[in-house]
Amino acid sequence: MAFNIDQKIHSLAEAAELLGEDAHIVLGDEACARIVKCREYLDNRMRTQKEPIYGITTGFGSLCNVSIDAQDLSQLQKNLVMSHACSIGEEVPQEVVRLMMAFKIKSLAYGFSGVQLKTVQRLVDMFNNKVYPVVYQQGSLGASGDLAPLANMCLPLLGLGEVRYKGEKCPAAQINEKFGWEPITLASKEGLALLNGTQFMLSFAIWNLIKAKKLVALADKIAALSIDAFDGRTEPFTPGVHSIRPHKGQADTAAAILGYLQGSEIAQRSKEHVQDPYSFRCVPQVHGASKDAIAHIENVFVTEMNSATDNPTVLPDEDIIVSAGNFHGQPLAIHLDFLAIAIAEIGSISERRTYQLISGKRGLPSFLVAKPGLNSGFMIPQYAQASVVSQNKMLCMPNSVDTIDSSQGQEDHVSMGANAATKCYRVVNNVETILAIELFNSAQALEFRRPLKSSPVLEEFVASYRQVVNFVEVDEVMYTHINNTRDFLKKN
Repeated sequence: MAFNIDQKIHSLAEAAELLGEDAHIVLGDEACARIVKCREYLDNRMRTQKEPIYGITTGFGSLCNVSIDAQDLSQLQKNLVMSHACSIGEEVPQEVVRLMMAFKIKSLAYGFSGVQLKTVQRLVDMFNNKVYPVVYQQGSLGASGDLAPLANMCLPLLGLGEVRYKGEKCPAAQINEKFGWEPITLASKEGLALLNGTQFMLSFAIWNLIKAKKLVALADKIAALSIDAFDGRTEPFTPGVHSIRPHKGQADTAAAILGYLQGSEIAQRSKEHVQDPYSFRCVPQVHGASKDAIAHIENVFVTEMNSATDNPTVLPDEDIIVSAGNFHGQPLAIHLDFLAIAIAEIGSISERRTYQLISGKRGLPSFLVAKPGLNSGFMIPQYAQASVVSQNKMLCMPNSVDTIDSSQGQEDHVSMGANAATKCYRVVNNVETILAIELFNSAQALEFRRPLKSSPVLEEFVASYRQVVNFVEVDEVMYTHINNTRDFLKKN
């Protein structure tokens, strides 16, 4: 798949294609022309400019009043990248690094950053040759851009830092030599253009969003299986109920549940109970609210993906260079917090359904084994699930309400969007585990409804699942089943 940078606007679906190993970036003629035009404008402006320009002829942050001699402008930019390469902690997953590189290229290619064409082309060459800089997850405040992680990402341009190539971590200089890439000599403003920007938090945001949308769709299917395994009623999903409270996500979820239960012998039989617990009856309202939140969040994230976010902003057509704040991550920070909450609730209600399934109600055996007592059965998978749900609740404390002074007070309000991004990443992955445990339980419970069958769609789903996880007759090691279930969900 080719990600064509000539195209100014890209969709979430196109961004998702970047996660594939066969993806490559095309820096087309229009993009090249925009980059060259902006660089030439900046060079011409520098010949006549007498007033200081932030980050170009001055120091950075609180050092903005320190003027830099013309002969030191290149060294200034190199020093910036080296000194700001302070990302720490766990390594950023390779998929996310791929997005970081692509989104930085895209932002620079709008032609408002003043970079050299060869600098952007080197990032393209690295991406297309699967040379991925080593970046770490901590260190960004999410304002003045993602300075520390982006600095680590850009070190290889200078022949510094580390990269991963064919799965191995090695010095960037070694890989540069292999491909015949000379270190880039940064021109004025380039280091700042590379480091200013929201590409770290944006890349996590896009990854989280893609994964969240997949998990919410899976949650509907797994919830439908749990409803049938619990002998739940279908009336709560009647279209008329949702037409009088017309939230789109709610109506879509109700329709999805009814669709999954279409043709189920279990669903069609008469019920002794009048009502189901909320965790079954209110799936449209809970899942639907998360879907509506995700739809709004997608609009924000896609807008950011199609933006230029460094500073200063070079506007050749207007003949101005503006020191402004497009690097500030607040739009992402708030919505990353929102996404964490929205997807966490999918996990929260999932655990409640699991709890009901193992509770010995509706003709199901306690803990879903034939001889409870001798066997603990599915008692402790729910413990593990509850533990992860509880952790998510703690992680959902918003990062975007926090700020802290930096750079001697010059940067006195920050977004903490990077922390929101990595936190949301943990929440999303946790929800995948939570849903895996619900599936593990609901598939087990369904077997106690035999010889009755669920719907053709759900029976096919369970049959596919049984290829990797068997029905549990008596106590056995459970964590492998949970891990295998999680792997199953990744592939479905």
